[in-house]
Amino acid sequence: MTRHRHSHRLSAGALGCATLVLVAGCGGGGVSPSQARENVRLVDSTPAATGPLDKATWFMPKEPATLDLDNDASGATTDTVMGNVCERLVQAQPDLTIKPGLAEKYEWTSPTTLVFTIRQGVRFHSGNVMTADDVVWSMNRHRADGANESDEFGNVSDIRQTGPTEVTVTLTQPDAVFVKALAGTGGVVFERKTVEAQGAAFGTPSGGDACTGPLELKSWESGRRIVLGKFADYWDKARVSKTGELTIRWADDDAVVNSLLTGEADGAYLENIASAARLANGPNTTVSQGPDTRVWNSMVTERGALTDVRLRKALSLALDRDGVSRAALAGFGLPATEPVGQGAWGYQADKFRAASEQLAAGAPAKPTAQNIEAAKKLVAEVGNTQQIVVASDGTTVRDVIANAIVDAAKTIGLDARIIQIPPQQYGDYYSDPEFRKQADLFTDDYFISKNDPVGFYKNGASDSSVNWVLNDPQYDALVLQARAELDDAKRADLAIDLGQRWAEAMPWLSVVQSPTTVVLANDVTGVPASGGFRNYSWAADLGAKGN
Repeated sequence: MTRHRHSHRLSAGALGCATLVLVAGCGGGGVSPSQARENVRLVDSTPAATGPLDKATWFMPKEPATLDLDNDASGATTDTVMGNVCERLVQAQPDLTIKPGLAEKYEWTSPTTLVFTIRQGVRFHSGNVMTADDVVWSMNRHRADGANESDEFGNVSDIRQTGPTEVTVTLTQPDAVFVKALAGTGGVVFERKTVEAQGAAFGTPSGGDACTGPLELKSWESGRRIVLGKFADYWDKARVSKTGELTIRWADDDAVVNSLLTGEADGAYLENIASAARLANGPNTTVSQGPDTRVWNSMVTERGALTDVRLRKALSLALDRDGVSRAALAGFGLPATEPVGQGAWGYQADKFRAASEQLAAGAPAKPTAQNIEAAKKLVAEVGNTQQIVVASDGTTVRDVIANAIVDAAKTIGLDARIIQIPPQQYGDYYSDPEFRKQADLFTDDYFISKNDPVGFYKNGASDSSVNWVLNDPQYDALVLQARAELDDAKRADLAIDLGQRWAEAMPWLSVVQSPTTVVLANDVTGVPASGGFRNYSWAADLGAKGN
């Protein structure tokens, strides 16, 4: 599903200017083009490990609310843990492509019929063999109302076993994005018998896992730690875990940084990427960044002050994105002209890169330059305007972005102010129209769980739950056409068209990209540096670094 958790590929050769931004400044100011940034690597994955690790310790920003991936309370920390434990029918890779996983192959036998051949000889952590019945049951569980990624099954009319090792999915209309979604939670295969036996305990500290991955859940001590162990009977002998036992702990930013600096931790994926500033120059740590779909966006509500697209474009033109990156992310973010990051380029990457560069070159809001005069002209065209209200929740990044938007507004002659909303209520703007009446702009760190731009741009459809100002029948029709196009090259062209239409309508103000940022102790390596880690068994690749 499209993930928006409030506080919630670029391959090395594909990064282009982004590489230079992170390594040498690329024309935009840095916090100073700092030595810290020069020591950051941009890669899909860190160098491969040359040896095993007996034990390792990993840190996260907070304890998961659940380890049941179907539970709507699951979020990024759940994904970080369970990506190592559970596997999917199709499997995302560190380079953001997808390959067959628990399905050894899949085939569109008609535009609305998708047939999976289930891999034989795969064992769950219970020791039982995975069956086609487990696959059908799991997909129906993901499809159920209220499940975390049930929206990805909206076009599915039937899922059934059609042979001893065959599962057939029938759709009401062609949906190419559906396969991409199966590289996320929608494609996870659980052992039916185990989940049903555990009942309400499944996904809680008193439950176990029901999966097939290279690591298995050994224990979850609520408030303290989660321990994963190498699964001895893992089916893919080429990817047997290099790590014997992984202890996952959680702490706030300062504690995570200190644990990495002192050697108490072997690694962490940073939620607050500004923390990388202290770690990139650390004597015991290496910082790597990679492509992600995550972008900090300010979403325009239906309140009214920004219903005129000229005002949205004016604010975007006046916004100091470089300043936001420096102040909020210590310069480790990338100014954004698009609402979804390059981590969505899971196919046709060269075509998407060229379109992105063209959009940035001719966009109404270039990523590294303001145009105050052009913004003022747009404001003058509109004439009298309402006061613009920007919501924040007191957290650093949202406060920085809110202040930057207010500063931009005042610079071009608009009246604007900030309101503070308690963090525990801030995310209500997604679901509550009355709540959205408080403000014209809400900001979130938005990402999608599939590597396809169409999976993001469907958010601009008139019936989208996260779009309140764009209502364009042509856009709606294009979304349906793009989702139905099974040819990657043709679908990429349609996605690019959607991106251009989104930029013209600007229902959100895109502010700064947030690349995946991973920190490792100097003696370990191997994990992905891309956003693909969320749905990938990253800890199986964690191992010792060669001399």
